[in-house]
Amino acid sequence: LFIPTEQAVHVYDTILEAGGGCGLMHAGLKALGSLRIEKAYRDYGHDLDNLDTLLEAGLGFTADFTKPFVGREETLKQKAAGPLARRLVQVALTDPEPLMYHGEVIYRDGVIVGDIRSASYGHTLGGAVGLAMLEPANREPITPAWIRSGTWEVDVAGTRYPARVSLQPMYDPKNERVKC
Repeated sequence: LFIPTEQAVHVYDTILEAGGGCGLMHAGLKALGSLRIEKAYRDYGHDLDNLDTLLEAGLGFTADFTKPFVGREETLKQKAAGPLARRLVQVALTDPEPLMYHGEVIYRDGVIVGDIRSASYGHTLGGAVGLAMLEPANREPITPAWIRSGTWEVDVAGTRYPARVSLQPMYDPKNERVKC
């Protein structure tokens, strides 16, 4: 929003009043970061970079493949090739005490398969939660069945903690809570 300075308080009050019925409330920067990660919202520069494809980032749903865009043909080829061997996922520790920040190593069945790109404490989920890029050395396709069949751990400061891994957001996967 671009508003004249003298109208800032009025616009602020109007937004708060209009959003009251939807549960709009104040939130600080750390709260926004925590909620973003709980919802698995990606942050370019933290979770994603120019080496990650649209599909690897789990953002294929954002593309209209009926229209031209930069990288469309390569994305269609990657999509046609089948399940990906590199994928951004959400990871949550099952122990509520340890914290993750970024750079923690992820294990599947005792083998390193990726690392945490960003993390925070997820107050809604009740423990540390993060976004991680998985890239198994054997290039095994990352599918929901592959994720369910594994035993997951995250190394936090030299201690491995059990974890849950998901291709979908663990909080509100169907976007029912973000609609008012």
